[in-house]
Amino acid sequence: MPAARELLLDAAFAALGARPWHGVRMVDVAAAAGVSRQTLYNEFGSKDGLARALVRREADAFLAGVDRSLAEAAAREGADAGDCCAAAALWTLRTARTNPFVRAALTGCRGDRLPPAAAPPVPPPRTPRDARPLRGGPTPGALTERIRDSAAVAADSAGGAVPRQGPRDPEGTRRACEAAVRLTLSYVLAPAATDEEAADDVARLVRALLRAAAR
Repeated sequence: MPAARELLLDAAFAALGARPWHGVRMVDVAAAAGVSRQTLYNEFGSKDGLARALVRREADAFLAGVDRSLAEAAAREGADAGDCCAAAALWTLRTARTNPFVRAALTGCRGDRLPPAAAPPVPPPRTPRDARPLRGGPTPGALTERIRDSAAVAADSAGGAVPRQGPRDPEGTRRACEAAVRLTLSYVLAPAATDEEAADDVARLVRALLRAAAR
């Protein structure tokens, strides 16, 4: 049986399917999870604490799926950097469509149904000297960096590398992967005819950028 914490998070997520966050009552969340209201407050402290934990859980699950998609793509015979980024794009597009928390975290737009923690204020751009992990809820910029870095690692480990001239260019791979993530986010906001079509565009972009960098 899942722990009380997971039951409560599941109940809070389900409650958002019926009403906006401001209409979700802690007593109803506790009842749906089959625990006491005191247990709910012991776990999260407040409704804001519950919201933050829910946002973090959904973001962590999304990123775990990104990593899994990248690893599976990189392990396929003949896969290249484009295939890896396309796999991450597919996962991102499908998850953002079905999970409002993921969509809000990726775009910074939460609407009226989600808690404020779902799309925290976007901080100003950071300089390299200030490149430290962000605290609090995930921002679009922080998620972009995280996906980019994971994609770059997967791309470098893929067997079917894009043809190169000269030594490996980690910075070129990193830039190509960031472009792939940003193109994917544009398709979250303005979908293509199909997710597969969008993923193909992402793959083509990555391959073209890597070939250009190799010249």
